[in-house]
Amino acid sequence: MSTATAKLKYLKIAPRKVRLLANTLKDLTINEAEAQLLLRPQRSAPALLKLLRSAIANAKQKKLSVNKLTVTSITVDQGPMLKRFLPRAMGRATPIHKKTSHITIVLTEANKELPTRFTILPKEKKVKKTAKPKGRKTEPKAEAKIQPKVEEKPGFFRRIFRRKAI
Repeated sequence: MSTATAKLKYLKIAPRKVRLLANTLKDLTINEAEAQLLLRPQRSAPALLKLLRSAIANAKQKKLSVNKLTVTSITVDQGPMLKRFLPRAMGRATPIHKKTSHITIVLTEANKELPTRFTILPKEKKVKKTAKPKGRKTEPKAEAKIQPKVEEKPGFFRRIFRRKAI
């Protein structure tokens, strides 16, 4: 059985929060795992999706069949912790630990081709509109009509508040 791995280090999300999402991906096919990550609202989902796609690219480099790949293991370890302090009352300080994560994903090629329940389509790229050249306009718009402005008479309050103090 051939394997492909990918590692992500120093992700600025606590390992406990990443593990919640990572544990749901174990023993899934890559299509199902990718679909799970695309639909999840957690902050760690885009990072895990990028890592999964990196592992798939590594598998393609090793000439493994993409249709037979499954997520065998995904481990989330704690990385270095940034230690900061928050000033509090009476000269005290509260420690703040900003935790980081190291994630490793292992994809394994199965013996038989796994059934796909659905396909994931890539996002369509937005086409930019071509900018019009700056300069003199060639054709005036015939539809634009000029309407004369109607003069409004000043109201009661405008006359009162416009007066000067006596």
